[in-house]
Amino acid sequence: QVQLVESGGGSVQAGGSLRLSCAASGYTRGGFYMGWFRQAPGKEREGVACFSRGFRSTYYADSVKGRFTISPDNAKTSVYLQMNSLKPEDTAMYYCAAAPQLSGDDCYRPSAYRYWGQGTQVTVSS
Repeated sequence: QVQLVESGGGSVQAGGSLRLSCAASGYTRGGFYMGWFRQAPGKEREGVACFSRGFRSTYYADSVKGRFTISPDNAKTSVYLQMNSLKPEDTAMYYCAAAPQLSGDDCYRPSAYRYWGQGTQVTVSS
């Protein structure tokens, strides 16, 4: 079994920064594809940042391009999300997701992942 634990959320003013972390524990041999999703109240869960199959490229949602940066550790059992220039519309619960292999071709789809964390709240005030 694999557990994912996110940390680093909090409340910041618009223009501020946060760094989210997610660590996998349990059976982590071989590492994972890991990505970040978010879900605001009344909205669907959306892919924020993730790695394509083979780690050939990195996906970012249009709304976060140029502001957020995703990075893995060397073992690919942890993933980080540096969030700069935060906006009120970034307010959401942020979730980490992981899978030994992606299901499907699109890393930004929730269905691509097997394991999910409990989420960490990010609140950005204007």
